[in-house]
Parts: sequence; structure tokens; C-alpha cells
Amino acid sequence: MGRPTKENSLTRQDVIEAAIACIEKEGASALGVNRVARELNIKPPAIYKHIKGNAELKKAVALTIYRRFFAELNQKTAGIKERRAYLRAGGFASRDFARSHPGLYQVMMQFQLQPDDPESALVIQESQTFFKCLLHSQDLSETKLIDMMRMVNAAIVGFITLEQSGLLTLPRSTDDSFEVMLDALFVAIQHIRTK
Repeated sequence: MGRPTKENSLTRQDVIEAAIACIEKEGASALGVNRVARELNIKPPAIYKHIKGNAELKKAVALTIYRRFFAELNQKTAGIKERRAYLRAGGFASRDFARSHPGLYQVMMQFQLQPDDPESALVIQESQTFFKCLLHSQDLSETKLIDMMRMVNAAIVGFITLEQSGLLTLPRSTDDSFEVMLDALFVAIQHIRTK
């Protein structure tokens, strides 16, 4: 990435983008102040003017990745009205993101969103909006919404994790199995809605 010139001095966003570039090249383990400083060809103390340390860097990067993920998700589900098709599009968008950006996906999945943190709360709200669109129901109880979100996320993230780990070795297309799982999730969602 190289060091910014004096006319274009280093910004917080430069640090975040450099961290993302490191992750894309080397995987999630490349996320750290020292590695990002090497990417920018600067000394680590220069980064501390913008990011307090590794914990803040991880949070800033994870939240940026979440925003990018939701931008892709929204683009791939835009205009889809039928709920089953919306769930399938969202599921495949998640899997496509994980396949295209495995390191970024890992960082995103390892970051614990805290509802009492304003920045994390925005990501949680974005996720809830996706599920409310999926359900075409703004008046769903919070308990049912949380149950559905946990079920769908556990199934999709679990499938992606198994696939990325190379553990889905039986002789059937993982694409076909993923579609069957999404169809089963849709039935389970309907069950929770009417329960």
C-alpha cells in the first residue's frame, strides 16, 4: 500500500484499509498493528495516532467488514419480494462473501457484537432489518425474531465453517445440500412465526 505523502497524510481509514489488505493477502492472522505498519511502510507508533491498539483495530476492521457484507447482501436481495427467494438469495450472498473473502469473513465472525456498544448496535440493527424484510413482518415479537436470527445464522455460519474446513466430504454437491438447508430453514421460520 505504501506510505501516504505529506500532502495526503495517514488517516484512520487508511489504517483500516491497510489492515483489510493484509487480511485479504494473508488471512485473519495478519490483523495487527505491527503487520499493518509494515504494510504502510511506517513505524507502529504512527498508527497509534489513529487507532489505540490491536483491540480497537480489530473492532474498526470488523465493523467495516460488516458494513461491506451488508452492502453486498442488500444488493443481492434488492427487489426480491417472495420470502423463500429472499432467504435463498441472502444465504447464497453470505456463502459467496465467505468464499470470496475468507479472511475477512473469519474476522467478521470472530468479532463479538455488543448490543450496548453504539457501533455494534448499528450492525445488529442491520441484521434485524434483513430478517424483518425476510418475514414481511414488522410486528413480530422480539423473542421470535431473536430465535429466528440465531437459528438461521447458526445454520448458515455452521455450513460455511464446515465447508471452509473441508469437512463436507460426502459425494454430494455442497451447493445442493446448501439449497436443501435453506428450504428447511424457511419451513422452520414458518413454524416459529405461527408458534
